[in-house]
Amino acid sequence: MNKPPAKSGLYHTLRALVLNVAPVIIVFLVARVALAEAYRIPSGSMEPTLLIGDWLFVNKLRFGPHIPFTNINLPGYAEPQRRDVAVFVSPDQDPSIRITPDQVAPTLVKRIVGVAGDTLYMRSGLLHVNGVAEEGKDSIPPATDGMNIEQPLFVWERQYEIKGSRFGEPMDKLTLHNWGPLVVPAGHLFMMGDNRDNSVDSRYYGLVPRANMRGRPTFVYYSFDMDQGVDYFRAITEIRWGRIGTWIK
Repeated sequence: MNKPPAKSGLYHTLRALVLNVAPVIIVFLVARVALAEAYRIPSGSMEPTLLIGDWLFVNKLRFGPHIPFTNINLPGYAEPQRRDVAVFVSPDQDPSIRITPDQVAPTLVKRIVGVAGDTLYMRSGLLHVNGVAEEGKDSIPPATDGMNIEQPLFVWERQYEIKGSRFGEPMDKLTLHNWGPLVVPAGHLFMMGDNRDNSVDSRYYGLVPRANMRGRPTFVYYSFDMDQGVDYFRAITEIRWGRIGTWIK
């Protein structure tokens, strides 16, 4: 009796392996693209809401999942709202503000402070939305000299400024603490970090198209202090147990 060729047995083994493993890989990739994804906080621009070393669970279904390597966004079940914390792809950034030289349009996390139709302006470091001072920000720390330096990158705002309105006239000099009033156009959002004086946000790189939204962070699933302990071991020895499970508001 002739034995079947060895390669036939190998073929069936590989085929069975592919048929069993491929669905798992496909499900994982679909879930990562369409449902949820992890995001790590690399800077302090969202303090105290989010800390450096926080890892976030990002709901990608809310605003509609993006199909990688395309310009296609699938429908979501909710539209971005003012005060939402959101993960998004930045508009192209000037080399002077990039995280690294090659990151022209990085993925970031900030808070939505203005949606289409909103009028925004800042006076003495206090943000106003449609003429109302931002809730919970009745007073701010005194400005340092750096807050009153004219910011050339803010010049993009001029095309959206309004004159002769009840909100006052546009500023002659655009600074970190004084700019606007400007109106957010349709299909765009204005993003800012909660740590206003230490955040590179829409003030620098402009309005964010709705199509750039990638998801809404829901909670912190892991966190560790990146400044304490010993290199390479912080993720184990410096866990912030009190941060784990924190819901993001």
